Amino acid sequence: MASLSAQTLFTAEEYITQERKALYKSEYLNGQIFAMSGASRAHSLITSNISNRLYNQLLESDCEVHSSDMRVQASPTAYFYPDVLVVCDEPRFADDVFDTLLNPIVIVEVLSPSTAAYDRGEKFEQYQQRTSLQDYLLVSQHRFCVEHYRRQGEQWAHTEFRAPEDVLPLTSIGCKISLHDIYRRVTIAE
Repeated sequence: MASLSAQTLFTAEEYITQERKALYKSEYLNGQIFAMSGASRAHSLITSNISNRLYNQLLESDCEVHSSDMRVQASPTAYFYPDVLVVCDEPRFADDVFDTLLNPIVIVEVLSPSTAAYDRGEKFEQYQQRTSLQDYLLVSQHRFCVEHYRRQGEQWAHTEFRAPEDVLPLTSIGCKISLHDIYRRVTIAE
């Protein structure tokens, strides 16, 4: 009979303490800590394109755009680093270190083959616990496809955008972004 190895679980406090000292970023879910891997060129370009486009549109507003270095506490047992996020009005943080955001309005995750199911499933379920969240975007890095989940009361409306000329409206922050801009300089296989 094979023996099961014991899995070490961490409290959220232990994770935060460890994460603040770490050289590399990790995410946390239900007691487990997951190291984050590097990003592909396409992933990096898409993240930069979205971040830059939103930043330029929100320059004169009370909103901030953050890339993958701002941690979000999605729930008491989940901490993630979204690829791009937007927070408006007064950002709220978990404590006085100001590195764990509590009130994102828009979250963007760029999908990779290893994370797509997780980003659509468990991670999205955790993010939905943040009542401030109004828009959740899942962006493919291999084809023109952006999945937009928009909060409508207690429900989430789902729309897909698949053509380079499609324009994605983010009414919660008063922005629009075209797939052409999202995929600028990214090679998409036909």
